[in-house]
Amino acid sequence: MPDTARADDSPLYWPIAKLIAAYRDRSLSPVEVFNEAEARADAFNSDMNVYVTRMSDLARTQAEAAERAYRNHTAGPLAGVPVSIKDAFEVKGYLTTYGSLKYRDHISTQDTGTAKRIRASGAVMTGKTNTAEFGQSATTDNLLGPDTTNAWDTSRTSGGSSGGAASSVAAGLVSVGLGSDGGGSIRIPAGFSGVFGFKPSFGLVKDEGGGGAMDAFVCPGPLARSVDDARRLLNVLADRSFARKTSGRGLKIAVCAAPEGRPVSAGVQEMFARTVQRLGQSGHELIEADVPVAGWKDVFGPLVLFDELRERGQYLDQDLNELTDYERVTLEAAKSLSDQEIEQAKKLLVSYRDRFDAYLSEFDAIVTPTNSVPAFPIGQRPLEIEGQQVSELWGAFPFTAPFNVAGTPAASLPCGLVDDMPVGLQVVMRQGQDEALLNLCEDFEEALGFDLTPLKTRWQLPVAAAMAGS
Repeated sequence: MPDTARADDSPLYWPIAKLIAAYRDRSLSPVEVFNEAEARADAFNSDMNVYVTRMSDLARTQAEAAERAYRNHTAGPLAGVPVSIKDAFEVKGYLTTYGSLKYRDHISTQDTGTAKRIRASGAVMTGKTNTAEFGQSATTDNLLGPDTTNAWDTSRTSGGSSGGAASSVAAGLVSVGLGSDGGGSIRIPAGFSGVFGFKPSFGLVKDEGGGGAMDAFVCPGPLARSVDDARRLLNVLADRSFARKTSGRGLKIAVCAAPEGRPVSAGVQEMFARTVQRLGQSGHELIEADVPVAGWKDVFGPLVLFDELRERGQYLDQDLNELTDYERVTLEAAKSLSDQEIEQAKKLLVSYRDRFDAYLSEFDAIVTPTNSVPAFPIGQRPLEIEGQQVSELWGAFPFTAPFNVAGTPAASLPCGLVDDMPVGLQVVMRQGQDEALLNLCEDFEEALGFDLTPLKTRWQLPVAAAMAGS
């Protein structure tokens, strides 16, 4: 680390552009940053249960290779950048659990497509982050160990199922994290954790060789502290370049404070209203609208259950104590599905996507709250919001899954704090408009100016500790 380093200015919190610039001018080494990433994981991982597996030997080798690549002017787009990998993606030679005791001894024999592209980019792959069992929960809890906690308050949930990825980014253990989103699993933890999460258009990012689940909905994508950092990882994941352009003025944006009339906590309501008011000063036309998300459960429920039964139905004939309650209930519910229900859901999926495509030909974008409440205490999902009973399954996070069904790109952008916990703004655009959505989110990010100082202060690593492994 340079002599000028400060405990509250870790390069793990620097924008990727700044980190790469320092590598290029040789003022900072990828190996030095690897050492600090190791020191931060040693110091902080036990507080949040971020990593299921650390890949320190691989990461050191990659950091050393990145150092050589910068010397030789052959560095890839993410060379030397620390990246965490959700434990739903296989990395050759390392444990991949999918958040399940069933896979507690599963060593991957190959990289999935996403891991292969990240590896080829020159990134430093630090470890596998915790996930809900088979991605089937919106909180990151499983039978492998304690829940993953929130970097803002470790008594609270990080959300899920990419909760480990979100916390790894929020606490500065890595520069950016790889997650996946089948019903909100990137956006929900991003909203709870004060980071940016991006779900691409369905099918944009391939994961060749990946495990089957939520086949009609799931999308690999980035969690990051800024839109630009997310863009850089998405460029690698999608194997294309998403150019930065300002959105200009005059976009027609649908504003929906409570899709389907779902209850939203007073604090989130107030923050959403203030955020919309601020964005209204950006020159866009913000119009209150009733976004037509109704009917998503008729598609999502049967198709998710069908996938789970196909992939994991055999576990019902094995030791049920090795399954979380939520996975067991999912598999048992799937057994009652009829072929007719599945075929009907497949037809409804097509019509739902057509309907949203038509709606988003009238509006340029949609904004909603990401979640209906701020992050809640571990194991205490709200059953009531503002005096209204809500389901334990969806009550805290009812606004993300409709856009998996629609197949549209969708993002969660931090917009402020409620009771000292972050809340997110969900921004959605038409299928295929991923670049435009990134650009609009970056415009919004600049307008909102979310402050990460509390995280940097909370997760300080003394300079001496950071330099210990150099």
